[in-house]
Amino acid sequence: MDKARLRIGVIGTGAIGGFYGLMLARAGFDVHFLLRSEFAAVHENGLQVNSAVHGELRLDGVQAYADAADMPPCDWLLVGAKTTSNAALAPLIAQAAAPGAKVVLLQNGLEVEAQVQPLLPASLHLLGGLCFICVNRTAPGVVRHQALGAVNLGYHSGPADDGLALAEEGAALFRAAGIESQAMPNLAQARWQKLVWNVPYNGLSVLLRASTTPLMNDEASRALIQALMAEVVAGARACGHELPAGYAEHLFAITENMPDYWPSMYHDFSERRPLELAAIYAAPLARARQVGCALPRMEALYQALAFIDRH
Repeated sequence: MDKARLRIGVIGTGAIGGFYGLMLARAGFDVHFLLRSEFAAVHENGLQVNSAVHGELRLDGVQAYADAADMPPCDWLLVGAKTTSNAALAPLIAQAAAPGAKVVLLQNGLEVEAQVQPLLPASLHLLGGLCFICVNRTAPGVVRHQALGAVNLGYHSGPADDGLALAEEGAALFRAAGIESQAMPNLAQARWQKLVWNVPYNGLSVLLRASTTPLMNDEASRALIQALMAEVVAGARACGHELPAGYAEHLFAITENMPDYWPSMYHDFSERRPLELAAIYAAPLARARQVGCALPRMEALYQALAFIDRH
């Protein structure tokens, strides 16, 4: 792997894009960052990650851009922006992509690739990235990393004859930066697996105004989390995706041992940004409904969150 010749672009340099982009740049990759409101701060002060795992990390002299048209053509593009802006992101991705570029959506939810794929040139490869990490932005260009960090990749669409091999190529980039990563043979199933955590904890953090520790310490919320997890597993199964035995219990146990964490949806809510309800709730509910599977607790949570989001 020739790190110097491989050019990586980050579209959306928030918590996710900032963390993974900084790690890749520190590992010697040629990384270019697209920013909006935080461009001036990052251009002047660089990027900083305050990590409980890696210590305090800084990246000075960041190759930062306020306009995708100014970016050099990138071989890999990591999209760390929220799913709520995907339609607007497609032209930026096309502008920053080298011919045959690989585009990785580091986003939560189901069928996010299907939303973006029709808007991109057919020559691009589209992959999904599942991030298992506790991270949030604390100030312009400053990211707090509390725990975990793995990112798994799955191939969605494009001209590749062997999508799994291309996903493995992407996973190797992250591993070269010291990040646990693996290729996933079934992207749709991998996204359902991520929903097992995202559905209860993201939604309940907003609805109950509670982070993970109080949610795990209360008998009623613990039971609700487990019931929601079981519904997601049932929805996945109804859609033809048999998740690993004990997977929900595994995630539940991991969360019990995590540092107290405010999920990303709570940060969106507290900063009055649109909530990612379509990708995390509406899409899986619709998919389950198509095969005759009702998910009543998840539906109720979605309806409550939709009310909050509208008001």
